[in-house]
Amino acid sequence: MQQVTLSKLAQLVDGEVVGDPDLIIEGIADLEDAGPEHITFLANPKYAGAVKSSKAGAIIVSPEWKKLGKNLVVCADPYLAFAKIATFFSREEKAPIGVSQHAVLEPDVTLGEDISIHPLVYISSGSRIGDRTEIFPGSYVGEDVQIGNDCTIFPNVTILKGTVIGDRVIIHSGTVIGSDGFGYAPSPEGYFKIPQNGIVQIDDDVEIGANCTIDRATFGKTRIKRGTKIDNLVQIAHNVEVGEHTAIVSQVGISGSTKIGNQVILAGQVGVAGHLTIGDRVRVGAQSGIAHSVPPGKDISGSPAIEHRTWLKCSAIYPRLPQMRKNIRDLEKRIEILEKKLNEGK
Repeated sequence: MQQVTLSKLAQLVDGEVVGDPDLIIEGIADLEDAGPEHITFLANPKYAGAVKSSKAGAIIVSPEWKKLGKNLVVCADPYLAFAKIATFFSREEKAPIGVSQHAVLEPDVTLGEDISIHPLVYISSGSRIGDRTEIFPGSYVGEDVQIGNDCTIFPNVTILKGTVIGDRVIIHSGTVIGSDGFGYAPSPEGYFKIPQNGIVQIDDDVEIGANCTIDRATFGKTRIKRGTKIDNLVQIAHNVEVGEHTAIVSQVGISGSTKIGNQVILAGQVGVAGHLTIGDRVRVGAQSGIAHSVPPGKDISGSPAIEHRTWLKCSAIYPRLPQMRKNIRDLEKRIEILEKKLNEGK
């Protein structure tokens, strides 16, 4: 069990202590479940009512909550501070296990220092594994794969031939990287498969969720750039390029050769057509369908996707359409009657 003073936690997040700086904290919990040994956080004002009844030893808050009368860590971004403190308490110092005798490595595999290769891992010819990287059971690493330092490859991940993975990359269970892109040439006899000879490149500090698929390029590379975070059940097609620090939420599908910019947010179940360009800082609402390129900085929603504010107005109208249709029909009948009377009076 880790124990740390409130002042040490405040230093970790560049925060200010209000209350007892020597209070000992042993963990982090939510407002309702926290006890005197815990620190919790208030990031959303709608939960402010729970603060009074919370038994937490301390609370992370923004400056406007500085006078709550409790032990506080005051900082500009309580949610980010929570993430940093939660990471501090969740750290586990584990000694590297080396290479399990139940793993299979080809003779020309290159291994870094302090690695952990668990049982039932297979690493193919020509691959290189960096320092302090851990690969869990059931994972497959294909030929000539490069995996950097401090990576975590969870169970049953498949990394296919030629994939390049940077440092501090996390890949969750069931994900397949480097499977063939969906490329076929139609012919009178059916579809003729186009060889997929490119690779996938995953840059530093990327995290990829469970059961994702990232296809290798037809030529060149499919690339996920630095700091991007990908949720579970995401499909990224061949020759897609995803920029830095982009967030891709569950069940998104991105079609081939599309370029996604930096700091883009694609919410759940967004579908993106192929050969498009999505500019930097674009935000896309859930279940949207993107059929055209989007300039930087736009907020869009709907299918086909349109400007977000316009989509909100349209959404408000949808439930009223049956009554509006009825009203229009009634008006048409009344106009028809009026026109008939006017014509009879001529």
